[in-house]
Amino acid sequence: MLFGNKSSGAEWILAGLGNPGEKYAKTRHNMGFLTVDLLAEKQGVKLNKVKFKSAYNILHFGGARVLVMKPQTFMNLSGEAVGEAARFYKIPPERVLVIYDDISLPVGKLRVRPSGSAGGHNGIKSLIAHLGTDQFPRVKIGVGDPGGAPGERDMIDWVIGVPSQAERKTLLEVFGRAIDAAECIIGQGDCQKAMNLYN
Repeated sequence: MLFGNKSSGAEWILAGLGNPGEKYAKTRHNMGFLTVDLLAEKQGVKLNKVKFKSAYNILHFGGARVLVMKPQTFMNLSGEAVGEAARFYKIPPERVLVIYDDISLPVGKLRVRPSGSAGGHNGIKSLIAHLGTDQFPRVKIGVGDPGGAPGERDMIDWVIGVPSQAERKTLLEVFGRAIDAAECIIGQGDCQKAMNLYN
């Protein structure tokens, strides 16, 4: 089999990005963590194995064996964890699917992309550095922005802030759609159909 042996191999990586620890658990920057946690819950498993600087498990999802991971490196070093897992399982970048927050999208808007720049997102910057390419699919979850004049400090406070109750309600529904989009990408082997359905 192309991607290692059947019993333990993974054919895809699905990485939800975020920051570890209770302090960050429900913040805007943890949309990726919250989405893959919901996926694991739906499948009745826990992401409780520890390797690749991550909490992870291997799930059957989208017709494939998928390493679902939450890097524990903190957001800005996410690529260390994802790169290590990709090398271990010999998974090419086009089968590394990443779910993360995006401040340039309105709250609850999804955007599926087959590739692209980091767009100022440090987690994605780290992934591009460690995978050596920006040619990997992603599902972005809009968290809105704080508005006002651009200021680095405001932006950091915003992404590590907790969404309002109204935003949380919207985001909870979006996690389910993000999972559906991820399943479509993995099942189809490319992003086109998911882009048509979910963008």
